[in-house]
Amino acid sequence: MADRVLGDLGHRNAVAGFPPPAPARSRRRLPEARSPVRRHQAVAGRAWRQVTRVLSAAVLIAFTIGIVWFASEPLFYAVALIVTLAASHELADLARASGITISRLLSQLAAALTMAVATVPDASAALMVTLVAAFLALAFVALASWRGGPDALATVSASLLPSIYLGLPIAALVTIRVYGGPASLFLLMVTVMVSDTAQYYAGRAFGRRPLAPAISPQKTVEGAIAGFIFGPLTLAAVGHWWLPGVPAALRVLIGVAVVALGIAGDLFESMLKRSAGVKDSSSLIPGHGGILDRIDALLFAAPVYYIVLRYV
Repeated sequence: MADRVLGDLGHRNAVAGFPPPAPARSRRRLPEARSPVRRHQAVAGRAWRQVTRVLSAAVLIAFTIGIVWFASEPLFYAVALIVTLAASHELADLARASGITISRLLSQLAAALTMAVATVPDASAALMVTLVAAFLALAFVALASWRGGPDALATVSASLLPSIYLGLPIAALVTIRVYGGPASLFLLMVTVMVSDTAQYYAGRAFGRRPLAPAISPQKTVEGAIAGFIFGPLTLAAVGHWWLPGVPAALRVLIGVAVVALGIAGDLFESMLKRSAGVKDSSSLIPGHGGILDRIDALLFAAPVYYIVLRYV
């Protein structure tokens, strides 16, 4: 009884012995119009982001063309080494965002050393020794730092990933330029760029079916089909001048492989980012994310492209 009385008295319209009146009909309120100043600020912000993105892309393209076509071998090698270290840093950040703590410095050194050794001609034995040494060093660090828990396998795997995922593919990019010349490397990059562009615009215009909804909801089957059309056509057509010794049919097949591997590389990096709960691997390149976001497709396509050009 006391609870009921106290409950009634607690009501702001309580009157002894009478039920509370029915609630008044709520009055609809018109949504507040956004002020012209805020609208102007939003439009200006979008415009500035677009300008930043375009300027960053222009600088990045000019830098890439200059390095690929005109850099000396030592300079190109140095740039490849810097890219390896920067991408390894981003990969360590993704691991930590996923709850996996690894030795950032040691994993960077392992990836850089793998890249360096893999570019040496006929260095298969040295490469094997390097990979084994990297594994042992990272394993000992994991042993010394582990404090129990279910994360040992994830820690060791994440520590070794930069050597395999970054060191070997970037070494393939270097050796493509050494053995095939700047044109062969630039052809690979142009093919990936054309395929990515075709996927993006075709996906926006015609995309209906998601390609990998759990990993990258924006990628569509229709976009991938466009990539498989324009990518191989680009490699086959431009390769007539830049890969004159390769038959046209083989150029088309190489283009198909490059596009397929590029899509796989893109999805692989998207999976790592989604697992870490981040949109970009870093904010190093304004409007374009990080190094990994720019080279993810090349990391999967470059090794196969190199093998085909060198041995087929």
